[in-house]
Amino acid sequence: MSTMNLESPTKADAVGTNRWYLSSAPIVRALLHLCIPMAAAMVVGAIYNVINAGFVGSLHDTSLLAAITFGMPLLSLVMAVGGMFGVGGGALVSRLLGAAEHEPAQADSIKSVSSFAVWGSVIVGAVVGGAGLLLLHPLVSVLGADAAAAPATSAYVSVMLAFVPVLAAAFCLEQLVRAEGAARQVMIGLIASVVANLVFDVLFVLVLHWGVAGVALSVGLSNLVIVAYFATWLMRHSEHMSLAPRWFTLSPTVVKPVLGVGVGTLLQSAFLILTSLVLNNLAAAYGDGPLAAMGIAVRIAQVPEFLVMGITIGVLPLLAYAYGKGDRSRLDSAMRASAIAVGGIVLIFSTSVFFFREQIFSSFVSDGSLLSIGVAILAAQLVAMIANGFAGLLTSLFQATGRAAAATVMSVTQGVLFIPVVLLGNLWFGLPGIIWALTVSEGAVLVVGVVFWLASRRTIDRGLAEGSPERAELALSQAEA
Repeated sequence: MSTMNLESPTKADAVGTNRWYLSSAPIVRALLHLCIPMAAAMVVGAIYNVINAGFVGSLHDTSLLAAITFGMPLLSLVMAVGGMFGVGGGALVSRLLGAAEHEPAQADSIKSVSSFAVWGSVIVGAVVGGAGLLLLHPLVSVLGADAAAAPATSAYVSVMLAFVPVLAAAFCLEQLVRAEGAARQVMIGLIASVVANLVFDVLFVLVLHWGVAGVALSVGLSNLVIVAYFATWLMRHSEHMSLAPRWFTLSPTVVKPVLGVGVGTLLQSAFLILTSLVLNNLAAAYGDGPLAAMGIAVRIAQVPEFLVMGITIGVLPLLAYAYGKGDRSRLDSAMRASAIAVGGIVLIFSTSVFFFREQIFSSFVSDGSLLSIGVAILAAQLVAMIANGFAGLLTSLFQATGRAAAATVMSVTQGVLFIPVVLLGNLWFGLPGIIWALTVSEGAVLVVGVVFWLASRRTIDRGLAEGSPERAELALSQAEA
Protein backbone atom coordinates (compact mmCIF):
# COMPACT_ATOMS: atom_id res chain seq x y z
CA MET A 1 0.00 0.00 0.00
CA SER A 2 2.85 2.40 0.74
CA THR A 3 4.17 2.20 -2.82
CA MET A 4 0.73 2.91 -4.19
CA ASN A 5 0.35 5.99 -2.00
CA LEU A 6 3.74 7.33 -3.00
CA GLU A 7 2.85 7.11 -6.69
CA SER A 8 -0.78 8.07 -6.37
CA PRO A 9 -2.38 9.92 -9.28
CA THR A 10 -3.25 12.75 -6.85
CA LYS A 11 0.28 14.05 -7.38
CA ALA A 12 0.36 17.38 -9.17
CA ASP A 13 3.19 16.33 -11.43
CA ALA A 14 1.81 15.04 -14.77
CA VAL A 15 4.79 12.77 -15.36
CA GLY A 16 4.36 11.04 -12.00
CA THR A 17 0.66 10.54 -12.71
CA ASN A 18 1.23 9.09 -16.18
CA ARG A 19 4.02 6.84 -14.90
CA TRP A 20 1.74 5.59 -12.14
CA TYR A 21 -0.76 4.41 -14.74
CA LEU A 22 1.97 2.42 -16.48
CA SER A 23 3.66 1.12 -13.37
CA SER A 24 1.16 0.27 -10.67
CA ALA A 25 -2.36 1.58 -11.30
CA PRO A 26 -5.16 -1.00 -11.26
CA ILE A 27 -5.33 -2.56 -14.72
CA VAL A 28 -8.85 -1.37 -15.47
CA ARG A 29 -7.97 2.23 -14.55
CA ALA A 30 -4.79 2.01 -16.60
CA LEU A 31 -6.67 0.73 -19.64
CA LEU A 32 -9.33 3.43 -19.34
CA HIS A 33 -6.60 6.09 -19.08
CA LEU A 34 -4.66 4.78 -22.09
CA CYS A 35 -7.37 3.44 -24.39
CA ILE A 36 -10.31 5.86 -24.21
CA PRO A 37 -8.24 8.85 -25.42
CA MET A 38 -6.79 6.60 -28.14
CA ALA A 39 -10.28 5.67 -29.36
CA ALA A 40 -11.25 9.35 -29.21
CA ALA A 41 -8.18 10.15 -31.30
CA MET A 42 -9.42 7.66 -33.92
CA VAL A 43 -12.74 9.51 -34.06
CA VAL A 44 -10.87 12.80 -34.34
CA GLY A 45 -8.98 11.39 -37.33
CA ALA A 46 -12.26 10.54 -39.04
CA ILE A 47 -13.60 14.04 -38.33
CA TYR A 48 -10.33 15.41 -39.71
CA ASN A 49 -11.02 13.78 -43.09
CA VAL A 50 -14.67 14.85 -43.13
CA ILE A 51 -13.72 18.49 -42.47
CA ASN A 52 -11.35 18.61 -45.43
CA ALA A 53 -13.78 16.85 -47.77
CA GLY A 54 -16.60 19.13 -46.61
CA PHE A 55 -14.75 22.32 -47.42
CA VAL A 56 -13.73 21.04 -50.83
CA GLY A 57 -17.27 19.84 -51.47
CA SER A 58 -18.52 23.38 -50.84
CA LEU A 59 -16.66 24.42 -54.00
CA HIS A 60 -18.92 22.13 -56.10
CA ASP A 61 -16.10 20.81 -58.28
CA THR A 62 -15.84 17.01 -58.51
CA SER A 63 -12.26 17.17 -59.79
CA LEU A 64 -11.22 18.79 -56.50
CA LEU A 65 -12.86 16.03 -54.47
CA ALA A 66 -11.20 13.47 -56.74
CA ALA A 67 -7.81 15.12 -56.07
CA ILE A 68 -8.17 14.54 -52.32
CA THR A 69 -9.23 10.93 -52.93
CA PHE A 70 -6.22 10.31 -55.17
CA GLY A 71 -3.93 11.90 -52.59
CA MET A 72 -5.12 9.77 -49.66
CA PRO A 73 -2.77 6.81 -50.33
CA LEU A 74 0.16 9.21 -50.31
CA LEU A 75 -0.97 10.70 -46.99
CA SER A 76 -1.27 7.20 -45.52
CA LEU A 77 2.23 6.32 -46.68
CA VAL A 78 3.64 9.52 -45.17
CA MET A 79 1.99 8.74 -41.83
CA ALA A 80 3.53 5.26 -42.06
CA VAL A 81 7.00 6.83 -42.27
CA GLY A 82 6.32 8.59 -38.98
CA GLY A 83 4.87 5.38 -37.59
CA MET A 84 7.99 3.42 -38.51
CA PHE A 85 10.06 5.58 -36.16
CA GLY A 86 7.31 6.42 -33.68
CA VAL A 87 5.90 2.95 -32.99
CA GLY A 88 9.35 1.34 -32.76
CA GLY A 89 10.78 4.22 -30.73
CA GLY A 90 7.75 4.45 -28.45
CA ALA A 91 7.79 0.73 -27.67
CA LEU A 92 11.51 0.86 -26.80
CA VAL A 93 11.05 3.98 -24.66
CA SER A 94 8.28 2.30 -22.64
CA ARG A 95 10.43 -0.82 -22.15
CA LEU A 96 13.37 1.26 -20.95
CA LEU A 97 11.14 3.28 -18.61
CA GLY A 98 10.02 0.00 -17.06
CA ALA A 99 13.62 -1.24 -16.85
CA ALA A 100 14.65 2.01 -15.14
CA GLU A 101 12.59 1.06 -12.08
CA HIS A 102 15.27 -1.55 -11.30
CA GLU A 103 18.21 -0.07 -13.23
CA PRO A 104 18.02 3.76 -13.23
CA ALA A 105 20.97 3.98 -15.65
CA GLN A 106 18.76 2.54 -18.40
CA ALA A 107 16.82 5.81 -18.51
CA ASP A 108 19.87 7.61 -19.93
CA SER A 109 19.45 5.72 -23.20
CA ILE A 110 15.95 7.14 -23.72
CA LYS A 111 17.38 10.47 -24.86
CA SER A 112 19.16 8.74 -27.75
CA VAL A 113 16.08 6.72 -28.66
CA SER A 114 13.72 9.72 -28.74
CA SER A 115 16.18 11.91 -30.65
CA PHE A 116 16.84 9.19 -33.22
CA ALA A 117 13.10 8.54 -33.68
CA VAL A 118 12.15 12.19 -34.22
CA TRP A 119 15.08 13.26 -36.38
CA GLY A 120 15.04 9.98 -38.26
CA SER A 121 11.40 10.60 -39.22
CA VAL A 122 12.25 14.17 -40.29
CA ILE A 123 15.23 13.09 -42.40
CA VAL A 124 13.44 10.20 -44.11
CA GLY A 125 10.37 12.42 -44.56
CA ALA A 126 12.50 15.07 -46.26
CA VAL A 127 13.96 12.46 -48.62
CA VAL A 128 10.50 11.07 -49.48
CA GLY A 129 9.05 14.56 -49.96
CA GLY A 130 11.95 15.73 -52.11
CA ALA A 131 11.84 12.62 -54.29
CA GLY A 132 8.08 13.01 -54.69
CA LEU A 133 8.41 16.63 -55.83
CA LEU A 134 11.08 15.68 -58.38
CA LEU A 135 8.82 12.91 -59.72
CA LEU A 136 5.53 14.79 -59.28
CA HIS A 137 3.95 14.14 -62.69
CA PRO A 138 4.68 10.39 -62.80
CA LEU A 139 3.50 10.15 -59.19
CA VAL A 140 0.17 11.82 -59.99
CA SER A 141 -0.34 9.32 -62.82
CA VAL A 142 0.46 6.37 -60.54
CA LEU A 143 -2.10 7.65 -58.03
CA GLY A 144 -4.73 7.26 -60.79
CA ALA A 145 -5.58 10.87 -61.63
CA ASP A 146 -6.98 11.29 -65.15
CA ALA A 147 -6.50 14.36 -67.36
CA ALA A 148 -9.41 16.22 -65.76
CA ALA A 149 -8.21 15.66 -62.18
CA ALA A 150 -4.46 15.88 -62.81
CA PRO A 151 -4.05 19.68 -62.26
CA ALA A 152 -5.91 19.67 -58.96
CA THR A 153 -4.21 16.45 -57.84
CA SER A 154 -0.78 17.93 -58.66
CA ALA A 155 -1.58 21.05 -56.62
CA TYR A 156 -2.78 19.00 -53.64
CA VAL A 157 0.04 16.44 -53.74
CA SER A 158 2.83 19.00 -54.23
CA VAL A 159 1.85 20.92 -51.08
CA MET A 160 1.49 17.67 -49.13
CA LEU A 161 4.95 16.55 -50.26
CA ALA A 162 6.45 19.83 -49.04
CA PHE A 163 5.06 19.06 -45.57
CA VAL A 164 6.14 15.39 -45.43
CA PRO A 165 8.83 15.99 -42.76
CA VAL A 166 6.25 17.78 -40.59
CA LEU A 167 3.61 15.07 -41.06
CA ALA A 168 6.08 12.30 -40.26
CA ALA A 169 7.41 14.11 -37.19
CA ALA A 170 3.87 14.76 -35.91
CA PHE A 171 2.93 11.09 -36.03
CA CYS A 172 6.26 10.07 -34.49
CA LEU A 173 5.94 12.54 -31.61
CA GLU A 174 2.41 11.29 -30.93
CA GLN A 175 3.78 7.79 -30.31
CA LEU A 176 6.59 9.09 -28.08
CA VAL A 177 4.17 11.07 -25.90
CA ARG A 178 1.96 7.97 -25.58
CA ALA A 179 5.05 5.95 -24.61
CA GLU A 180 5.13 7.87 -21.30
CA GLY A 181 1.47 7.06 -20.67
CA ALA A 182 0.30 10.58 -21.55
CA ALA A 183 -2.72 9.44 -23.57
CA ARG A 184 -4.80 12.43 -22.51
CA GLN A 185 -2.19 14.85 -23.82
CA VAL A 186 -2.23 13.02 -27.17
CA MET A 187 -6.00 13.47 -27.37
CA ILE A 188 -5.68 17.17 -26.53
CA GLY A 189 -3.02 17.66 -29.21
CA LEU A 190 -5.09 15.91 -31.88
CA ILE A 191 -8.24 17.84 -31.02
CA ALA A 192 -6.23 21.07 -31.16
CA SER A 193 -5.01 20.08 -34.63
CA VAL A 194 -8.60 19.57 -35.84
CA VAL A 195 -9.59 23.00 -34.54
CA ALA A 196 -6.54 24.51 -36.26
CA ASN A 197 -7.40 22.62 -39.46
CA LEU A 198 -10.91 24.10 -39.38
CA VAL A 199 -9.59 27.65 -38.93
CA PHE A 200 -7.03 27.23 -41.72
CA ASP A 201 -9.66 25.73 -44.05
CA VAL A 202 -11.92 28.73 -43.54
CA LEU A 203 -9.03 31.08 -44.30
CA PHE A 204 -7.43 29.28 -47.24
CA VAL A 205 -10.50 27.78 -48.92
CA LEU A 206 -13.42 30.11 -48.19
CA VAL A 207 -11.60 33.44 -47.83
CA LEU A 208 -8.53 33.15 -50.08
CA HIS A 209 -10.05 30.58 -52.50
CA TRP A 210 -6.91 28.46 -52.79
CA GLY A 211 -8.86 25.26 -53.46
CA VAL A 212 -7.20 21.90 -52.80
CA ALA A 213 -3.81 23.57 -52.37
CA GLY A 214 -5.38 25.43 -49.45
CA VAL A 215 -6.75 22.18 -48.03
CA ALA A 216 -3.30 20.57 -48.22
CA LEU A 217 -1.75 23.67 -46.62
CA SER A 218 -4.33 23.42 -43.81
CA VAL A 219 -3.33 19.81 -43.18
CA GLY A 220 0.36 20.71 -43.15
CA LEU A 221 0.01 23.69 -40.81
CA SER A 222 -2.35 21.86 -38.43
CA ASN A 223 0.25 19.10 -38.16
CA LEU A 224 2.82 21.79 -37.42
CA VAL A 225 0.59 22.73 -34.49
CA ILE A 226 0.78 19.09 -33.31
CA VAL A 227 4.57 19.11 -33.60
CA ALA A 228 4.82 22.31 -31.58
CA TYR A 229 2.44 21.05 -28.88
CA PHE A 230 4.00 17.61 -28.46
CA ALA A 231 7.58 18.90 -28.63
CA THR A 232 6.80 21.56 -26.02
CA TRP A 233 5.10 19.02 -23.76
CA LEU A 234 8.04 16.61 -23.96
CA MET A 235 10.61 19.34 -23.28
CA ARG A 236 8.66 20.64 -20.26
CA HIS A 237 7.32 17.44 -18.74
CA SER A 238 9.40 14.46 -19.87
CA GLU A 239 12.06 13.51 -17.40
CA HIS A 240 14.08 11.33 -19.77
CA MET A 241 13.27 12.14 -23.41
CA SER A 242 15.18 14.68 -25.45
CA LEU A 243 14.65 15.99 -28.98
CA ALA A 244 18.09 17.63 -29.10
CA PRO A 245 20.07 16.65 -32.25
CA ARG A 246 23.18 16.08 -30.10
CA TRP A 247 21.57 12.90 -28.75
CA PHE A 248 20.98 11.54 -32.26
CA THR A 249 22.80 8.27 -32.80
CA LEU A 250 23.08 5.50 -35.37
CA SER A 251 24.18 2.97 -32.76
CA PRO A 252 22.82 -0.51 -33.57
CA THR A 253 21.56 -0.77 -29.98
CA VAL A 254 19.08 2.01 -30.82
CA VAL A 255 18.53 1.67 -34.57
CA LYS A 256 17.95 -2.09 -34.59
CA PRO A 257 15.09 -2.31 -32.04
CA VAL A 258 13.41 0.89 -33.29
CA LEU A 259 13.38 -0.03 -36.97
CA GLY A 260 13.00 -3.74 -36.28
CA VAL A 261 9.53 -3.07 -34.88
CA GLY A 262 8.77 0.03 -36.95
CA VAL A 263 9.38 -1.46 -40.40
CA GLY A 264 6.39 -3.74 -39.86
CA THR A 265 4.18 -0.66 -39.44
CA LEU A 266 5.50 0.83 -42.69
CA LEU A 267 4.94 -2.40 -44.62
CA GLN A 268 1.47 -2.81 -43.16
CA SER A 269 0.44 0.64 -44.39
CA ALA A 270 1.91 -0.02 -47.82
CA PHE A 271 -0.03 -3.28 -48.13
CA LEU A 272 -3.24 -1.64 -46.90
CA ILE A 273 -2.96 0.91 -49.69
CA LEU A 274 -2.38 -1.85 -52.24
CA THR A 275 -5.23 -4.02 -50.98
CA SER A 276 -7.60 -1.04 -50.99
CA LEU A 277 -6.78 -0.31 -54.62
CA VAL A 278 -7.25 -3.97 -55.61
CA LEU A 279 -10.54 -4.28 -53.70
CA ASN A 280 -12.01 -1.10 -55.17
CA ASN A 281 -11.08 -2.07 -58.73
CA LEU A 282 -12.57 -5.57 -58.42
CA ALA A 283 -15.77 -4.32 -56.76
CA ALA A 284 -16.17 -1.60 -59.40
CA ALA A 285 -16.64 -4.30 -62.05
CA TYR A 286 -20.00 -5.15 -60.40
CA GLY A 287 -21.28 -1.59 -60.66
CA ASP A 288 -21.68 1.38 -58.33
CA GLY A 289 -24.15 -0.43 -56.06
CA PRO A 290 -21.72 -2.85 -54.37
CA LEU A 291 -19.17 -0.05 -54.00
CA ALA A 292 -21.74 2.18 -52.33
CA ALA A 293 -22.91 -0.67 -50.07
CA MET A 294 -19.31 -1.42 -49.13
CA GLY A 295 -18.70 2.20 -48.20
CA ILE A 296 -21.80 2.26 -45.97
CA ALA A 297 -20.88 -1.03 -44.26
CA VAL A 298 -17.37 0.24 -43.55
CA ARG A 299 -18.77 3.40 -41.94
CA ILE A 300 -21.12 1.39 -39.71
CA ALA A 301 -18.33 -0.98 -38.66
CA GLN A 302 -16.04 1.97 -37.87
CA VAL A 303 -17.83 2.60 -34.57
CA PRO A 304 -16.73 -0.60 -32.79
CA GLU A 305 -13.52 -0.69 -34.83
CA PHE A 306 -12.40 2.62 -33.31
CA LEU A 307 -13.07 1.24 -29.83
CA VAL A 308 -11.21 -2.01 -30.53
CA MET A 309 -8.24 -0.17 -32.07
CA GLY A 310 -8.22 2.19 -29.12
CA ILE A 311 -7.64 -0.83 -26.88
CA THR A 312 -5.15 -2.73 -29.05
CA ILE A 313 -3.04 0.36 -29.77
CA GLY A 314 -3.57 2.12 -26.44
CA VAL A 315 -2.41 -0.86 -24.36
CA LEU A 316 1.00 -1.06 -26.10
CA PRO A 317 2.87 1.30 -23.71
CA LEU A 318 1.46 -0.60 -20.72
CA LEU A 319 2.63 -3.95 -22.14
CA ALA A 320 6.07 -2.56 -23.02
CA TYR A 321 6.53 -0.96 -19.59
CA ALA A 322 5.56 -4.17 -17.78
CA TYR A 323 7.92 -6.19 -19.97
CA GLY A 324 10.81 -3.79 -19.41
CA LYS A 325 10.14 -3.83 -15.69
CA GLY A 326 10.01 -7.63 -15.68
CA ASP A 327 6.50 -7.60 -14.19
CA ARG A 328 4.99 -10.87 -15.48
CA SER A 329 1.79 -10.51 -13.46
CA ARG A 330 1.06 -7.03 -14.82
CA LEU A 331 1.81 -8.05 -18.41
CA ASP A 332 -0.52 -11.05 -18.17
CA SER A 333 -3.25 -8.99 -16.46
CA ALA A 334 -3.06 -6.27 -19.12
CA MET A 335 -3.33 -8.84 -21.94
CA ARG A 336 -6.20 -10.64 -20.25
CA ALA A 337 -8.17 -7.45 -19.51
CA SER A 338 -7.57 -6.14 -23.05
CA ALA A 339 -8.74 -9.42 -24.58
CA ILE A 340 -11.91 -9.35 -22.45
CA ALA A 341 -12.57 -5.72 -23.46
CA VAL A 342 -12.05 -6.48 -27.17
CA GLY A 343 -14.29 -9.55 -26.95
CA GLY A 344 -16.97 -7.64 -25.03
CA ILE A 345 -17.10 -4.75 -27.51
CA VAL A 346 -17.25 -7.07 -30.50
CA LEU A 347 -19.89 -9.32 -28.90
CA ILE A 348 -22.21 -6.48 -27.82
CA PHE A 349 -21.97 -4.55 -31.07
CA SER A 350 -22.12 -7.60 -33.36
CA THR A 351 -25.17 -9.00 -31.55
CA SER A 352 -26.97 -5.65 -31.71
CA VAL A 353 -26.18 -5.13 -35.38
CA PHE A 354 -27.10 -8.71 -36.27
CA PHE A 355 -30.62 -8.38 -34.85
CA PHE A 356 -31.20 -4.88 -36.29
CA ARG A 357 -29.06 -5.15 -39.42
CA GLU A 358 -31.83 -4.36 -41.90
CA GLN A 359 -33.10 -1.37 -39.94
CA ILE A 360 -29.57 0.02 -39.48
CA PHE A 361 -28.59 -0.38 -43.10
CA SER A 362 -31.89 0.93 -44.48
CA SER A 363 -31.35 4.16 -42.55
CA PHE A 364 -28.34 4.83 -44.78
CA VAL A 365 -29.80 3.81 -48.13
CA SER A 366 -33.34 3.66 -49.53
CA ASP A 367 -32.53 1.43 -52.50
CA GLY A 368 -33.98 -1.98 -51.62
CA SER A 369 -31.73 -3.74 -54.13
CA LEU A 370 -28.66 -2.75 -52.09
CA LEU A 371 -30.08 -3.98 -48.79
CA SER A 372 -29.19 -7.67 -49.17
CA ILE A 373 -25.73 -6.85 -50.49
CA GLY A 374 -25.15 -4.33 -47.72
CA VAL A 375 -26.23 -6.75 -44.98
CA ALA A 376 -23.88 -9.43 -46.33
CA ILE A 377 -20.97 -6.96 -46.48
CA LEU A 378 -21.72 -5.75 -42.95
CA ALA A 379 -21.77 -9.33 -41.63
CA ALA A 380 -18.40 -10.01 -43.29
CA GLN A 381 -16.99 -6.78 -41.82
CA LEU A 382 -18.11 -7.69 -38.30
CA VAL A 383 -16.64 -11.20 -38.45
CA ALA A 384 -13.40 -9.76 -39.82
CA MET A 385 -13.36 -7.24 -36.96
CA ILE A 386 -13.41 -10.06 -34.40
CA ALA A 387 -10.30 -11.65 -35.89
CA ASN A 388 -8.65 -8.29 -36.50
CA GLY A 389 -9.17 -7.18 -32.89
CA PHE A 390 -7.42 -10.17 -31.35
CA ALA A 391 -4.73 -10.18 -34.08
CA GLY A 392 -4.08 -6.49 -33.34
CA LEU A 393 -3.71 -7.26 -29.65
CA LEU A 394 -1.11 -9.95 -30.41
CA THR A 395 0.73 -7.55 -32.73
CA SER A 396 0.90 -4.99 -29.91
CA LEU A 397 2.29 -7.67 -27.60
CA PHE A 398 5.04 -8.53 -30.11
CA GLN A 399 5.88 -4.85 -30.62
CA ALA A 400 5.90 -4.21 -26.87
CA THR A 401 8.25 -7.11 -26.15
CA GLY A 402 10.61 -6.36 -29.05
CA ARG A 403 9.68 -9.44 -31.07
CA ALA A 404 10.47 -7.64 -34.33
CA ALA A 405 10.17 -10.64 -36.68
CA ALA A 406 6.79 -11.70 -35.29
CA ALA A 407 5.47 -8.12 -35.34
CA THR A 408 6.59 -7.63 -38.94
CA VAL A 409 5.09 -10.92 -40.15
CA MET A 410 1.81 -10.09 -38.41
CA SER A 411 1.77 -6.63 -39.98
CA VAL A 412 2.29 -7.83 -43.56
CA THR A 413 0.48 -11.18 -43.53
CA GLN A 414 -2.95 -9.68 -44.09
CA GLY A 415 -1.75 -7.75 -47.15
CA VAL A 416 0.20 -10.70 -48.53
CA LEU A 417 -2.75 -13.08 -48.14
CA PHE A 418 -5.54 -10.74 -49.14
CA ILE A 419 -4.54 -10.23 -52.77
CA PRO A 420 -4.52 -13.93 -53.79
CA VAL A 421 -7.59 -14.60 -51.62
CA VAL A 422 -9.66 -11.79 -53.18
CA LEU A 423 -8.52 -12.66 -56.71
CA LEU A 424 -9.41 -16.33 -56.28
CA GLY A 425 -12.61 -15.44 -54.45
CA ASN A 426 -13.68 -13.22 -57.33
CA LEU A 427 -12.77 -15.93 -59.84
CA TRP A 428 -14.56 -18.77 -58.03
CA PHE A 429 -17.48 -17.09 -56.25
CA GLY A 430 -17.90 -13.66 -57.87
CA LEU A 431 -19.07 -10.80 -55.65
CA PRO A 432 -19.51 -12.96 -52.49
CA GLY A 433 -15.88 -14.03 -52.89
CA ILE A 434 -14.83 -10.36 -52.81
CA ILE A 435 -17.09 -9.59 -49.85
CA TRP A 436 -15.69 -12.39 -47.66
CA ALA A 437 -12.05 -12.16 -48.81
CA LEU A 438 -11.10 -9.75 -46.01
CA THR A 439 -12.76 -12.00 -43.43
CA VAL A 440 -10.82 -15.06 -44.63
CA SER A 441 -7.48 -13.23 -44.69
CA GLU A 442 -8.06 -11.65 -41.24
CA GLY A 443 -8.87 -15.09 -39.84
CA ALA A 444 -5.64 -16.45 -41.30
CA VAL A 445 -3.70 -13.57 -39.73
CA LEU A 446 -5.15 -14.42 -36.32
CA VAL A 447 -4.09 -18.06 -36.74
CA VAL A 448 -0.57 -16.92 -37.65
CA GLY A 449 -0.54 -14.66 -34.61
CA VAL A 450 -1.59 -17.46 -32.25
CA VAL A 451 1.15 -19.70 -33.68
CA PHE A 452 3.76 -16.96 -33.15
CA TRP A 453 2.45 -16.31 -29.64
CA LEU A 454 2.78 -19.96 -28.68
CA ALA A 455 6.26 -20.08 -30.19
CA SER A 456 7.33 -16.84 -28.43
CA ARG A 457 6.04 -17.56 -24.93
CA ARG A 458 9.33 -19.02 -23.67
CA THR A 459 11.34 -16.14 -25.15
CA ILE A 460 9.00 -13.57 -23.62
CA ASP A 461 9.15 -15.34 -20.25
CA ARG A 462 12.96 -15.36 -20.42
CA GLY A 463 12.94 -11.65 -21.25
CA LEU A 464 10.74 -10.95 -18.25
CA ALA A 465 13.10 -12.88 -15.99
CA GLU A 466 16.47 -11.79 -17.40
CA GLY A 467 15.78 -8.45 -19.11
CA SER A 468 15.05 -7.73 -22.76
CA PRO A 469 17.86 -7.98 -25.35
CA GLU A 470 17.77 -4.21 -25.85
CA ARG A 471 18.43 -3.61 -22.15
CA ALA A 472 21.41 -5.96 -22.19
CA GLU A 473 22.87 -4.42 -25.36
CA LEU A 474 22.38 -0.86 -24.14
CA ALA A 475 23.95 -1.66 -20.78
CA LEU A 476 26.96 -3.19 -22.57
CA SER A 477 27.41 -0.17 -24.82
CA GLN A 478 27.25 2.18 -21.80
CA ALA A 479 29.85 0.11 -20.00
CA GLU A 480 32.15 0.21 -23.02
CA ALA A 481 31.72 3.98 -23.31
